[in-house]
Amino acid sequence: MNKLLLLICITSFSAFSKDVSLESIFSKSPVEGTIVVENLDGSEKYVFNPDRAKTKLAVASTFKIPNTLIGVEENIVSSESSVFPWDGKQYDIQAWNHDQTLASAFQVSCVWCYQEIAKKVGAEKYKTYVKAIHYGHLPNTFDLTQFWLDGTLKLNAYEQVAFLKQLYHQKLPFSTKSFNVLKEVMLAEKTENYSMYAKSGWARRVKNPVGWYVGYLETKNGTWFFATNLAIKDVKQLNLRKEISMEVLEKIGVISSAFEKI
Repeated sequence: MNKLLLLICITSFSAFSKDVSLESIFSKSPVEGTIVVENLDGSEKYVFNPDRAKTKLAVASTFKIPNTLIGVEENIVSSESSVFPWDGKQYDIQAWNHDQTLASAFQVSCVWCYQEIAKKVGAEKYKTYVKAIHYGHLPNTFDLTQFWLDGTLKLNAYEQVAFLKQLYHQKLPFSTKSFNVLKEVMLAEKTENYSMYAKSGWARRVKNPVGWYVGYLETKNGTWFFATNLAIKDVKQLNLRKEISMEVLEKIGVISSAFEKI
């Protein structure tokens, strides 16, 4: 019994120490946030603000990760070069105001492109897919072109990491082609030391506005998964999503330099 208590104390202290070590990074942020980082086999995990990490929040454009898989699986798009013709409507984000490929739509987080996918997938198939991949819950009725933005579909940071692990291991009900296309468009950064596959997101017209940065890194020393979310209400704070994520990954030794590119 004494040995068991000692083990519990040591384990608790270790987890607490990892949490405290990230305090200096998050204390500089003007908004509350959390991050969950975990290696491939789950033997190492870093969590800051575990209460927030357990809070389900709107998935926002991080849903473009599973939505890309769904779009390919349903033959709505076939490759990273599949084209979305622009209808001429002007959007606040200038990068959306022209024809897009699947790759560019993912990288600039083009909402109207993925709304086109959503219209073709349909509500019933989305409910089936979301249940099959354990990606939150959809009610019987929902807005087909807004459900990932309006707070209908929610995940917490732990669930984001769990989903990314299933994605990486290709344990989700999709074809090899779908996984390969997603990996092509999801590549966010490549250096001599790592390749990062990631997606940002921002849900601002919800009760609890949230900015996300989620993904995984393939490094020389293994694969790591992360999910960061911040209570962002101002567009000027959006850069914090990636900045904080990279600073944490550098501090815990996953990467040697967050900004040293080839």
